[in-house]
Amino acid sequence: MKKKYILAIDQGTTGTRAFIFNNKGITVASAYKEFKQYYPYPGWVEHDAQEIWKSCKDVINASIRKANISSTQIAGIGITNQRETTVLWDRKTSKPVARAIVWQCRRTAQICQSLKRYENIFRRKTGLVLDPYFSGTKIKWLLDQYKGLRTKAEKGSLCFGTIDSWIIWNLTGGKAHVTDYTNASRTLIFNIKTKSWDAELLKILKIPKRILPKVQKSGSIFGHTNKNARNRDLKILDGVAISSVLGDQQAALYGQGCHQPGTIKNTYGTGCFMVLNTGQKRVLSKKGLLTTLASDEKGNPVYALEGSVFIAGAVVQWLRDELGVIKISKETELLIKDVADTQGVYFVPAFSGLGAPYWDSKARGVISGLTRGANAKHIIRASLEAIAYQTKDVFDVMKKELNKKLNDLKVDGGASSNGFLMQFQADILNCRIIRPKNVDTTVLGAALLAGVTVGLWEGKKDLDKINKTERIFYPKMTTKRRTELYSGWVKAVNKARA
Repeated sequence: MKKKYILAIDQGTTGTRAFIFNNKGITVASAYKEFKQYYPYPGWVEHDAQEIWKSCKDVINASIRKANISSTQIAGIGITNQRETTVLWDRKTSKPVARAIVWQCRRTAQICQSLKRYENIFRRKTGLVLDPYFSGTKIKWLLDQYKGLRTKAEKGSLCFGTIDSWIIWNLTGGKAHVTDYTNASRTLIFNIKTKSWDAELLKILKIPKRILPKVQKSGSIFGHTNKNARNRDLKILDGVAISSVLGDQQAALYGQGCHQPGTIKNTYGTGCFMVLNTGQKRVLSKKGLLTTLASDEKGNPVYALEGSVFIAGAVVQWLRDELGVIKISKETELLIKDVADTQGVYFVPAFSGLGAPYWDSKARGVISGLTRGANAKHIIRASLEAIAYQTKDVFDVMKKELNKKLNDLKVDGGASSNGFLMQFQADILNCRIIRPKNVDTTVLGAALLAGVTVGLWEGKKDLDKINKTERIFYPKMTTKRRTELYSGWVKAVNKARA
């Protein structure tokens, strides 16, 4: 039976999805399952890694059943995952020794503060800021807090992994303890210049190297499925190749076809994640961006710049849930179609501070410029414009860091379906906004690279046929108007930061 399908697993923060793609890159089946979030203390966020693995099995089985195929027809498996979330498990029993610490968790803030004298070392070697966001301090916390774990780690009887490693371990029946460059580059202990675990950083954080996974390129064979007691109920047979692994934002970059230096994408979700492929050029940002590793067309590591906006689609949720001025997100575009502008109203949605390029945790939300004539529609429009302005904040820094004009921005995610927002984004950035037909670019990226690795697709020519554009938004705004509007935004941000 000919192998002509790819199974792609998208393991996210609140749920797990599995997709079956055919050899034309078309989704033939998918399944989704949520899992529980644990909040034991304020600022703490945990997952049960066993629940995550069960959700993976459930959606894999459901998607294969819906597609009505045999696993013998699956040419390869692609994995994309929530990044930075940290799991420790027993090498012999394959059982987690504690709940997974989620990327959102802030429990290691005090550890980060105590390591401030090493901040420049971490920055230079990893491209990251010293923040609880990343895996390194989470590992340290677990080894420090749970009795006996450090001793077990030093003996090599523990395994550390981000979620991709945990899934691979289980799919292979404990045969493969591996990760890829994109996930390793988010741990705070991986040197992105030498592309290896860094002895100095491991010593600072007191993390034994023996617990770390092997690191390999994103497009390669990470292992093969192996049925054992932990995955006997899987519909996948033995021997199916796991042929791609990418962190979620790098997967979206790949899925958007951003394989060449200078190509850039922005994902509009709860927040915004903008990633710029810089190729073999390692740009260490001086303006608050992160330097990370991504993937070229064949799955080899390349450098990228990343900027995060905390509140994007979440501002629309706030309009719905807190203000009650809309019932569903799609209403926003309809309600403002007869509103020519915001009448000078600006909304800075700094509900939990500001992300890149400000990194100001003390900033708070501000609605400014209100007059007697301002109404709910003006605030709705200002909310959408705020997403575009925050994107411009990051986009402009990326242009300066790269020292190159960027003519196109590829977009995906839920809010990219809003035509007003995308047109305003094109206007305020003065560049083309390219929206794909398939906005599920994260899981598509994992699938495409998995297919390239096993030879289902050969490269750019095949990928371009699959990755089709739905619409291009062209800038129409005058330079004068663009400058006036953005100047008003900068003033509003200053008020939020004051």
